[in-house]
Amino acid sequence: MSWQRVDWAPNSTGPLTGVRVLDASRLVAGNMCSLQMADFGADVVKVEPLPSGDPLRAWAQRGVSTFWKAYARNKRSVGLDFRADGAVPLLGRLIEQADVFIENFRPGTLEKMGLAPEDLIARHPGLIVLRVSGFGQTGPYAPRPGFGTLVEGMSGFASRNGMADGPPLLPPLALADMIAGLYGANAVAMALRARDQSGRGQIIDLALLDAMTSVLGPEAMDYALTSKVKPRVGNASNTAAPRNAYRSSDGQFIVVSGSMQSMAERLFTAIGRADLISDPRFVSNAKRLENRDALDAIIGDWFAKISRAEALDILGAAGVTACPLNDIADIADDIHFRDRGLYVEVPDADLGHAAIHGPLPRLSATPGSLRSPAPTLGEHTDAVLAECGLSPAEIAAARGMGLVA
Repeated sequence: MSWQRVDWAPNSTGPLTGVRVLDASRLVAGNMCSLQMADFGADVVKVEPLPSGDPLRAWAQRGVSTFWKAYARNKRSVGLDFRADGAVPLLGRLIEQADVFIENFRPGTLEKMGLAPEDLIARHPGLIVLRVSGFGQTGPYAPRPGFGTLVEGMSGFASRNGMADGPPLLPPLALADMIAGLYGANAVAMALRARDQSGRGQIIDLALLDAMTSVLGPEAMDYALTSKVKPRVGNASNTAAPRNAYRSSDGQFIVVSGSMQSMAERLFTAIGRADLISDPRFVSNAKRLENRDALDAIIGDWFAKISRAEALDILGAAGVTACPLNDIADIADDIHFRDRGLYVEVPDADLGHAAIHGPLPRLSATPGSLRSPAPTLGEHTDAVLAECGLSPAEIAAARGMGLVA
């Protein structure tokens, strides 16, 4: 099965049409943030460092910059040598034209460049400055360089992730960056709404550590109440049982969540063990958590004697919350992913067609759109500089100096 094929729609608009975003960030968090805005109509201009551009371009499969193609769509590119004479004044001119400025330099760098956010807003009162960093603009760790991997460890996430008898486990994807990027887009939307009311922009201090910590729930409260560190429980849960990934007779996995009493009882009935409903060990969620290993052994034994397809049929008929544990090969054969347009195929200069995820979230009146593929490095330099008031001679001179590309 192939994904739905869609064409780029360069003339489409969205709720952020008319908003210009100057994105001078690098790697994932800033790109994830500006992607959300670009998908919904904002004119996102990526200012990429010369000579190689955003390091995200180097995250490739078989020589194809797949991350860049996925997260730089709907954006324009300007190549700038940040270390060259004239780079800071030119960046300042680009900022003058922006509603939103995104940066993820190490804290203090903008100030050293003479582009302190407070000064930028004093000159351009409506400007919103999103500052992305590992640990924030304040606090003892602010000066440290920070990547998502570090905060996934420091936040407490990795200590909770992994099998009970195994080591802590970092995620295999840029989880902290993705979460921070979503927070960033949300923060910019709120700041734009506030600007509509006051006419004033503001500074957003977005730390990956803050974002990652926030999604761990009541960790601090639970620790204060119990004085205990929650153990790793693999695919189980510290808060509800049954909840796990169970292996079927054909070696496949099924994910089950019985986080409500009624759902646990449906599961027990579906596997032919209605007696567990009144079993003192499993009569409530609290009791099931106390006896989680025994419960998982009983449920796991049922799954081990039946194929995944058979198990899903039985559980589906009983209204049990269960699903296959998919890999991308499974997903490529799943009609729901195709029909929802979770992935779509778009025309691509390198691949003919390339699969990328569709715009999210889904708005009924002003949906996101796919307007243009990820740009080549400096593809829009001349056009953007002209929009900032530079003459053709000035643009040619800047290019001749190696200031831009």
